[in-house]
Amino acid sequence: MLYNVENVFMKPTIVIGGGIVGLFTAYYLQQIGEEVIVIDRGDLEENCSTGNAGMVVPSHIVPLASPGMISKGISWMLSSKSPFYIQPRLDKKLIEWCLLFYKNSNAQHVQKSIPYLKGISLFSKQLYLDFMVEHGDNNINFQDKGLLMLYKSREGEKEEIEFSHLAKKSGIDVEVLNRDDIRKMESNQEVDVRGGIYFPDDAHLSPKDLYDYLKQYLLKNGVGLKSGVSIIGFEKSVDQVQAVLTTKGKIDCKQVMVCAGSWSGEIAKMLGFKLPMMGGKGYSFVLPNTPQLMQSSILTEARVSQSPYGEKVRFGGTMEISNKADTVNINRVKGIFESIKNYYPEFQAEFPQEDQIWKGMRPCSPDGLPYIGKAPKWKNVAFGAGHSMMGLSLAPATGKILADLSKGKEGEVRLEGFAVDRYAR
Repeated sequence: MLYNVENVFMKPTIVIGGGIVGLFTAYYLQQIGEEVIVIDRGDLEENCSTGNAGMVVPSHIVPLASPGMISKGISWMLSSKSPFYIQPRLDKKLIEWCLLFYKNSNAQHVQKSIPYLKGISLFSKQLYLDFMVEHGDNNINFQDKGLLMLYKSREGEKEEIEFSHLAKKSGIDVEVLNRDDIRKMESNQEVDVRGGIYFPDDAHLSPKDLYDYLKQYLLKNGVGLKSGVSIIGFEKSVDQVQAVLTTKGKIDCKQVMVCAGSWSGEIAKMLGFKLPMMGGKGYSFVLPNTPQLMQSSILTEARVSQSPYGEKVRFGGTMEISNKADTVNINRVKGIFESIKNYYPEFQAEFPQEDQIWKGMRPCSPDGLPYIGKAPKWKNVAFGAGHSMMGLSLAPATGKILADLSKGKEGEVRLEGFAVDRYAR
């Protein structure tokens, strides 16, 4: 059992973090009859959940910490427009994170991680489909049309085909396409590539519309949403948290679910254990979709995502390990923008104004796997954080898992790989 039922009647469950993971956690808690309050330090309007690529990707079974990221990362760090960048600075927390990232970037870790990522990803996709049956489209623009991984170079082709073999071996549906196959899928657009890999079971949606719909649904169903509230500590008793201490007062609680994204490590510190986490900044912008792209894609060499929504299309990318959450590195945005013409030579685009560029801090664990499950030391605290670029994709599964744990249930998804205490020992 996650919590002791003694003296918890009439107290709410507190969800710390109002991103998409936090909202889905509140959604599934509300579904099982819990009184829920969501607390967020931001404005519950714009955050890491609202401007991402909106991709639901069961195909993404390899963690960020993988062998290729080390060799690529060193060369990428020499370019201000590269897909991956670590802002150099003397920072003990960053140095520890980088050492752990390096330690985990090996083939053994990838093989060990695949079953965990596959299990939770497929579960999450099914929950999205169930959500659509329950709620209808609701203008979230859910498009169950698959994902293309496009490559231009021989090296890119070799890498993606090797991954397609790994995916197929792991039970993921995949097709290898040539240039002509891709042109049939994008009949409106010239696509300058050698070929691509197609994952038919992937999907994409409008993240901002989903976020806004969930907020409205939760408010209508009695969930409290409190913005502009920071956590400053906890009132504790033996092995339970009795209350959450905030900048706007104390809130007594039955249990606590920490879904605070890249700030979850700071919450863990208040609870007395380590949760290594760094913010990985990403950027995106929306352009008129002319000529119209039809298929969501990842431009693999550039590490740029492309998600079409009718008359508009969102381009996004980069992973910038940085402590500068509020700034825009224009050179990195230029790197995304310049890749568009490289893959779609006829696409009509003007570089966006700075106020049209979205930025968000993705919460990155050093092994590329999220932290999902019970917190060490505390019977009534659980975490769902560290999803990196997979937050939207894995949000329903994370929320459902945390809601089940609150009732002492163990679901069908294996959680050992996501253990919250794996670096706390």
